[in-house]
Amino acid sequence: MYALKTLTDQPFRFIITACGVALCVVLILFLLGIYKGVSVGSVEYVRSSDADLWVLQRHATNILRCTSILTPEHSTTLKETPGVKFVSPVLFILASVKLPEGPATLYLTGYDPKTGHGGPPEISKGRNINKSGEIVLDRSFASKHHINIGDPLQVKNDTLVVTGFSKGTNMFVIQYAFITLADAHRIIGLAGIVTCYLVKVIPDAHLRHISSEIEAGLPDVVVFDRKKFLENNIHEMESGILPLLFVVAVIGSVVLMAILSLILSINVLERRKDFAIMKALGSPGGFIPRLVVIQAMILSGSGLVVGIALFFPLMGVVERLSPEVSVLTSPFQILAVILSVTVISLISSIFPNQKLRKIYPLEAFK
Repeated sequence: MYALKTLTDQPFRFIITACGVALCVVLILFLLGIYKGVSVGSVEYVRSSDADLWVLQRHATNILRCTSILTPEHSTTLKETPGVKFVSPVLFILASVKLPEGPATLYLTGYDPKTGHGGPPEISKGRNINKSGEIVLDRSFASKHHINIGDPLQVKNDTLVVTGFSKGTNMFVIQYAFITLADAHRIIGLAGIVTCYLVKVIPDAHLRHISSEIEAGLPDVVVFDRKKFLENNIHEMESGILPLLFVVAVIGSVVLMAILSLILSINVLERRKDFAIMKALGSPGGFIPRLVVIQAMILSGSGLVVGIALFFPLMGVVERLSPEVSVLTSPFQILAVILSVTVISLISSIFPNQKLRKIYPLEAFK
């Protein structure tokens, strides 16, 4: 194939270009994987909860970046509301734990282990907490700080024993940890207060009617059903650092487009006389532009193969070095990157083809 031959005539340039494309592919896959990992870790706690209703202080809409303070009196009124099956309190605290290398921050989640509601979405190793003085850590946090099951962990003046590691609790910049509600009250120094109440209603109950009853009885609270509360937390998560990841991914795509356009343009300029001869000999219409497009596809295809082949081993290295970096990749993401790079390669061939139009057959006789 002539298109391949013209590219491999200079093997070093071909390899460098393919590697450049591969690095852009790895970057885009990495950013998409980070996005998916953060989006799952940030809201998996809410998504996995079996609560029908979430009750928070009136001004709060989510548990990621809102402060909500409720009292035991709220619990009493909630339990007395017709149609409510049970009420589970949860208290969220941003707290520092003392580690040999220095303090580290956790998103402590205090709940009642007797009810089991409000605890970790999934235990990957060990067991859940059963009593005060125990803690379940996010597995990436434990891996990063080399914490094992059975190790003591000092939070304020309390020493908690690690009983297990959880999954779906890594928010990238911070991780969940789970303790008893009593321990959470002792750490914060205020007994009785909670962040929110998880409400389970009786089967076939009308959620909207029960929500109205709760808000009528407690004017200072707001009630969200499971779907709406999940949407609130997803919206909050997407309005934070994640848009920056897309911006960097777009920059990577632009860089990839520039690399391909530059290499193809250089190739056109270097083979200007060859293209002039082709035109003078009466090459079929569209043959030369198609040649440039094929060259772009070969370069991007080579980079895609190398990039995808390198991506998974590199992510394994990254996760070992930085366990808090959670990268989740799906076949859909890989397919989206393949299609995106294909489109980018087609766009990249436009500028070189514009240069081809300025090559005239008479140039062959210079």
